[in-house]
Amino acid sequence: MSARRYLTELPGACVLLVVATGLFGAGVLHAWRVGTLVLGLGFCLGAALRLTLPARQLGLLVVRSRGVDAAVLLVLGFALVVLANTIPVTN
Repeated sequence: MSARRYLTELPGACVLLVVATGLFGAGVLHAWRVGTLVLGLGFCLGAALRLTLPARQLGLLVVRSRGVDAAVLLVLGFALVVLANTIPVTN
């Protein structure tokens, strides 16, 4: 693969890394609140990247139109951030 191909997958890889970190925190470490918050922020990061970068630089983040992709990612991200703030703190 060429270096340009790797660069087009970099934004998607960054989003995937943040989402995987959130899933790891929520599932393996049993830190539900922090893991869910990181997961929601990962989706919001994906929406921000989808809105700001051109389609040829986004790789697998491009599924439908820019507006639909960003709206779906923002709704999911915002819902997870709100959910993370409603989980009670346990000691």
